[in-house]
Amino acid sequence: MSQLEEIQNGMIFLIDKPLDWTSFDVVNKIRWNIRKSFNLKKIKVGHAGTLDPKATGLLIICTGKFTKRIDEIQAESKVYTGTFKLGVTTPTYDTESEENGTFPIQHISEELINETTKQFIGDIEQFPPAHSAIKVDGKRLYELARAGKEVELKPRKISIFDFKITKIHLPFVEFEVHCGKGTYIRSLAHDFGKSLNSGAYLTELKRTKIGDFSVENADNSPLNLEYFSE
Repeated sequence: MSQLEEIQNGMIFLIDKPLDWTSFDVVNKIRWNIRKSFNLKKIKVGHAGTLDPKATGLLIICTGKFTKRIDEIQAESKVYTGTFKLGVTTPTYDTESEENGTFPIQHISEELINETTKQFIGDIEQFPPAHSAIKVDGKRLYELARAGKEVELKPRKISIFDFKITKIHLPFVEFEVHCGKGTYIRSLAHDFGKSLNSGAYLTELKRTKIGDFSVENADNSPLNLEYFSE
């Protein structure tokens, strides 16, 4: 079977998404590379789970008939590592917007931080960020937020299987989270800050696993035209 036949029949690419790229940037880049390299008019290419532009790490790309597996892959649990900054907030809950609020952190101890993680383990309700891609009446939430329109957000049930602190160097806290589908780590940062009677936002995020797929096995060669040369 030729490389083109493999791609059309279905392949899975594990990509370590670069910072500031959208998930669709990666999809579009790979689709363009395939079409140009094999002189195709079209090819099905999709991703199995969005990563925010300010996040890095594992992005699974499916081609051809394997795009039918996207829903199955998206349903798998995920593992993320990253950093919260305590005592401050941003409108987007991450570094995509400027800090807009400050809160005390003098009362926050390592013991309190570690104890607070227990509140978030299990099946919990979480409000999505106002700046997210969820659609309301046909419009993305981030579009409505940028237009200054307030929308009543509804909480969503999510599952967090494990949430542990890996390093504390206040105001920064490093963590690892194992969670189910639909979890917003930006919202987790925001809610974690509130539970500490302070504030917090996400300064770094990396997705390391989706189900049995790991970022350690990522191969970014599909982003390079040479990968698709016969």
